[in-house]
Amino acid sequence: MPRYMIQVRATSMSEAGEFPDDPTLVPRMMAFHDEMAQAGVLLDGAGLQPSSQGFRVHYDAAGTPAVVDGPFAETKELVAGYTLIEVRDRDEALAWARRFPAPFPGMACCIEVRPLMGGIDLPPEDAERLIREELAAIRQRG
Repeated sequence: MPRYMIQVRATSMSEAGEFPDDPTLVPRMMAFHDEMAQAGVLLDGAGLQPSSQGFRVHYDAAGTPAVVDGPFAETKELVAGYTLIEVRDRDEALAWARRFPAPFPGMACCIEVRPLMGGIDLPPEDAERLIREELAAIRQRG
């Protein structure tokens, strides 16, 4: 069954390490995640600390890594949290995403839902083959 990651996009509030001033948010999020767990689709989920607590590893064309500490400027490009689900298909992932509680009540925000490439639980040689097949299919659709 396909797995999807629901990514909660960061806001200036989440990047400042502030939690929304809505006493109903945590209970609503917990109830929603509990509902997904009861339905058997929830695999994992967590909030992320602000990017000031993280780092990035950039690679040049030769593959040499360089570490850059946060914070990172483009808040709209950052992820504040995620929920990982396993569902029958895209339509079911969309149905769950549409019901996802607004993560930052009172402010415009966004969640992004993307399918994971398959093969994570397969032996390495099978996983590599499956990922290559998926990338080829993406290129053909492209």
